[in-house]
Amino acid sequence: MQQHKIVSRDEWLAARKALLAKEREFTHERDRLSAQRRELPWVRVEERYVFEGRDGKVALPELFAGSSQLIVYHFMFGQDWQEGCPSCSFWADNYNGIAIHLKHRDAQLVAVSRAPRAKLEAYRKRMGWSFTWVSSLGNSFNRDYHVSFAPEELKDAYYNYDRRGFGVTEAPGLSVFAKDAAGDVFHTYSCYARGLDAMNSAYQLLDLVPKGRDEAGLSHPMAWVRRHDRYDT
Repeated sequence: MQQHKIVSRDEWLAARKALLAKEREFTHERDRLSAQRRELPWVRVEERYVFEGRDGKVALPELFAGSSQLIVYHFMFGQDWQEGCPSCSFWADNYNGIAIHLKHRDAQLVAVSRAPRAKLEAYRKRMGWSFTWVSSLGNSFNRDYHVSFAPEELKDAYYNYDRRGFGVTEAPGLSVFAKDAAGDVFHTYSCYARGLDAMNSAYQLLDLVPKGRDEAGLSHPMAWVRRHDRYDT
């Protein structure tokens, strides 16, 4: 661990209060940014997406399950993959058990992947997750929201609102939808890449400790991440 300056309690308190002022400024700026996010215009969803859920076919409006807001986590799990992406699994560990809280703020959370429903169910059981997870294998949902690509598209894939080279045919993301009283569905927001950081509470906690995320020098930032049943201890 890097050596840090050792000071008296009074010196530490002065430094902490100086940082607190910056933290408060950041919090207020984040509140303003969140308000701007909520003020984004909406796009009507014209496509009738039908997914495969635990109980059979389920249309996009049904995923709201009585709420008017829907959060979709685009979980990387390709059609031919044998297990879900380890990084997406890291994120998904943060989503388990929160459905009841979201429901009481008029929101639902679901994960969507292109893998067949049977693979999703087997992996869900292995990981011990309880959140809703549906397959988009039979529709264009993943492609329309720019998280699945054909192999020939990888050199110039459209991801995170830009053209870029991409190494795999699946990508992570999060999309938000709203439903009005008439049952019409609207796309309100999507984020990708580092935009997903805030949805990972483990990363937020690591940002508080002296070593931080401790990812410098790795082949890529999340090279250390394993599925939670694959760590040595």
